[in-house]
Amino acid sequence: MVKKTLAVIALAVLAIFAVPAAANAAGYVADDHVLVSGTTEPGDTVDVEFTDGSFTPGEDVSFSCTGSGLATLSIVKAATATLVKSTSATGAVKVAVTLPSDATGTYTLTATGLTSGTVGAASITVTAVDSASTATNTGTGLANTGYTTPLLLLWAAAGALLLGVALVVVLRFVRRSRLAAQR
Repeated sequence: MVKKTLAVIALAVLAIFAVPAAANAAGYVADDHVLVSGTTEPGDTVDVEFTDGSFTPGEDVSFSCTGSGLATLSIVKAATATLVKSTSATGAVKVAVTLPSDATGTYTLTATGLTSGTVGAASITVTAVDSASTATNTGTGLANTGYTTPLLLLWAAAGALLLGVALVVVLRFVRRSRLAAQR
């Protein structure tokens, strides 16, 4: 009986650590693999490059851009469509983002690998015309949704709940077995 209880506990512990790995199988492009170059004045074109190894080689990548106004991805308006490009043999891909003539604020270019599910993001902050500078990757990566609890903590809590349920089931089974044996 102790062996069964230990087996259930071991399975619950494995579930705590194995499920997050499976849930996070789709990766994210690291900030140091995202290069943003060009001037960020309204109406200018900025090149965003996801370097070697960012995506699976030859994979199709879907691009979309958010911000105020309609930014153009290569030749496609971002608000009306998304752009799909294939990566190189090394998993790199580059897209040109033309900012609207009335651009203000920050634009976020999001790239999603259609096979791997890998997601990459680049922030482009528009500078005022009188203080133009070269674009840089702000290193912010994906947008912060406001929830800062570590994912591991959430999975640990879910695993603890699962472990508790498993223990209750095992203890009920043991109790019923003992009562049946006494009869």
